Amino acid sequence: MTYSETIDYLYAAAPLFQQVGGDAYKEGLGTTLELDDHFNHPHRRYRTIHVAGTNGKGSCAHTLAAMLQHKGLKVGLYTSPHLIDFRERIRINGQMIPEEYVVNFVETERSFFEPLHPSFFEITTALAFKYFADEAVDIAVIEVGLGGRLDCTNIISPVLSVITNISLDHTQFLGHTLAAIAAEKAGIMKRGVPVVVGEALPETRPVFEQLASQKGAPLYFAEDEAEVVSASLGSDNLLHYVTRHWGTFAGELIGDCQRRNTNTLLCAARLLAPQFGLTVDDVQEAFRHVCENTSLMGRWQVLQHRPTVVCDTAHNLGGWEYISGQLAREAATHARLHVVFGMASDKDLDSVLSLLPPEACYYWTQASVRRATPVRQLAERAASYGLHGHSFGCVQEAYQAALAGAGADDLIYIGGSCFVVADLLSALQG
Repeated sequence: MTYSETIDYLYAAAPLFQQVGGDAYKEGLGTTLELDDHFNHPHRRYRTIHVAGTNGKGSCAHTLAAMLQHKGLKVGLYTSPHLIDFRERIRINGQMIPEEYVVNFVETERSFFEPLHPSFFEITTALAFKYFADEAVDIAVIEVGLGGRLDCTNIISPVLSVITNISLDHTQFLGHTLAAIAAEKAGIMKRGVPVVVGEALPETRPVFEQLASQKGAPLYFAEDEAEVVSASLGSDNLLHYVTRHWGTFAGELIGDCQRRNTNTLLCAARLLAPQFGLTVDDVQEAFRHVCENTSLMGRWQVLQHRPTVVCDTAHNLGGWEYISGQLAREAATHARLHVVFGMASDKDLDSVLSLLPPEACYYWTQASVRRATPVRQLAERAASYGLHGHSFGCVQEAYQAALAGAGADDLIYIGGSCFVVADLLSALQG
C-alpha cells in the first residue's frame, strides 16, 4: 500500500473520532492491553509525561517537549487531533513519523489487530508507543485523547502527570458535572507520581485532593504556586512574562489562555528540573520557539497582516471564554472584524454563540467532517443571538469571501472548531 492508501485503510477500518464523533468512541482498556502485550510493552522502554485536561493539553504538551528538546534529549510527542497530516500526531524532536514506518506497521500488523476491531485511536496509540521505542527516545510527552481513566494512553507509568483544567466537554462520555469530569481526568494519577493541576474550581479541587490521597500521588495546584507574576503582549507580538523562578522571557504563543498554561508549565518545570537538569535557558527557549521546534499550529496563529488573519482551534465553551475577550480587544484595534465560523455538532453551540461579538461580519461554514454542524442550522441558530452574515458550504469559500470583503486594516478570525482550522490550513498548504 502507498501511504495515502494506508491512511484511507485506517480511516475505513477503524472509525475516526475526529470525523464521526461518538460512534468511534470505545470505552475500556481491554483492546489497548492486548495490543500493548503484543508489542511487548514498548512504553516501558522510555520515560513519559502524561497530559490531560479539557483545554490547553496540546499547548502544554508541545511546550514540555520543547523544554526537553532544548536540554538535548530525544523527545517523542504524541498528540491529537491532527490538522493537515495524520503524522502530526507522532513526532520525535518535532519531526513527523516517516510515511514508510506507518505503511510498514499497518502491513505487518493488520493480521493481528483486525480481529480485535480496535478504534482508530487504539491503533494510533500502539503505533506511537512502538515507534518511540524503536527510535529509542529518552522521554515521550503523551497527550490524553479523551478523558483519562479509560483513555488508551492510560497504560503508561509517567514521571509526571499534568491536568490542565476542567470544563464541560464530551459530557456524553465523561459525565455532566465538573466533579464527574474531574474524576475521569484524574484517573491518570499513578501511585507515587507527582501531579500538577493547572486550574481548579470549588467543584473539582476536592476531587483531585481525594484521588491524589488515595493514590499517594504528590499533588501541586499551579494556581497556588503562582509562578507567573505578570504577562503582557509586546510590540514584537510576543507574550512577555515576569516569573518567580524562571526570569523574564517572551513566549511565542500569544492567546489569552497561554497565561494560565504558562503558570501550569512553570510549575511542572520545577518538578522536572531535578530529574532532567532543566535550566532557566531551557525553559525560556522552549517558550520562545515552541512552534518552530515542535511544529505546533492553530493556537492564535497569525497567518498574515493587512488584513490581519488569525486562526485558533478553540472549540468549546472553556476555550471561547478566553477567545471572546481576546477577539473583542483585538477588534478594537482594527477597522472591522470578520469571523469565519463553524462548530462540531456535539459541542455546546448556544453557549459559544452567546459569546460571539454581535458587531462582527460573519461567514458561516461547515468543516469537511460528518461531525460538523450543518451551515444552515448554524446560521439559523446564530440569528437568534443577533449574529448575521452569509453562509458558505466549505471553509475555503468562506475564507475567500472574508478576504474579498476585508480592508487592509481589518481583522479576520477563523475558528469555532479544530476541523475548521484544519480545512483552512489544508487549503492554504495546497
